Amino acid sequence: MSDRSLLPPNATRYERALADTTARVSDVATPLRDLWNPDTCPAELLPWLAWSLGVAAWKPYWSEAIKRQRIKQAVEIHRRRGTVQSVRRVVESFGAGVAIREWWETDPPGEPHTFELILTVRDSNNAAELQQDIVQEVHRVKPVRSHFTLIAGIAAEGGLGLYGAARPVIYRRIQTEE
Repeated sequence: MSDRSLLPPNATRYERALADTTARVSDVATPLRDLWNPDTCPAELLPWLAWSLGVAAWKPYWSEAIKRQRIKQAVEIHRRRGTVQSVRRVVESFGAGVAIREWWETDPPGEPHTFELILTVRDSNNAAELQQDIVQEVHRVKPVRSHFTLIAGIAAEGGLGLYGAARPVIYRRIQTEE
């Protein structure tokens, strides 16, 4: 009998059965690199990956791209917490545009330890909820002594069709005939 386990010769039948069972379990492939990578992790496991990396807020209505980006940025946000860079990374992890103007960058200089957060949300489906989530996360990572003023906007995409281009021309022509 070729017993390849590390059990002693006097092992009980129960111990041998347990060793056989655990040997089969270890043969199951576990793609750990894929599970710990935000780009390749299955979508249904993303909340667990976010929890393990310390992502504080997690909302079901966020798009999958936002969830993956929040996970990607989690370590850098924690590493730089309390700095302007962490505020910038939090906002960018939501896919929003941000411009930060600190008190000493204004003319005349503003009140010390204040800044303006100029926020442009690009997701128009749930922009109000997303904007509120961004503000909550900014409060969480900003320097504790700092206060900010929010200037918010929504970026919209659109095209100019033939009718939209022709209408001002028609309007101008009608106006000149009078």
